Amino acid sequence: MELTLQLTIDCADPERLVAFWSEALGYVPEPPPGGHATWREYWAAMGVPEEELPVGVGDNPESIVDPAGKGPRVWFQVVPEVKAGKNRIHFDLKVGGGRDVPLAVRTQRVTTKVESLIEAGAKVLRTTDKPDMAHYAVLLQDPEGNEFCVV
Repeated sequence: MELTLQLTIDCADPERLVAFWSEALGYVPEPPPGGHATWREYWAAMGVPEEELPVGVGDNPESIVDPAGKGPRVWFQVVPEVKAGKNRIHFDLKVGGGRDVPLAVRTQRVTTKVESLIEAGAKVLRTTDKPDMAHYAVLLQDPEGNEFCVV
């Protein structure tokens, strides 16, 4: 049996997070299958009862996929409660190139990515700059407060 992986992120506004995380990960919004115009139309064709589809759900993409087909699908699931507390799991966006790349180059790569994410709606929480350990990373929040790192 083949195993596939999907990461599900609870949220209030999937459309906003689809846009943000598409930019952050280099993913694309997942189109509805089978030539359907929307996911809502697809689910209705599958027989999902209307009462299980709250207003607006599936009208716009709520998931993103890796265009190269290598990374996991990410689904942004609408939930009624707001985020409370620190994430128990988070993304590490490894853009620096690893320890074989000089620290100054890694720092510039991280800084460039962080700047683009701030423009997309992220907020910087903390920068970890430890030249003695050859480490540079930035902790951020996405538009709904989910934490992630750029390393």
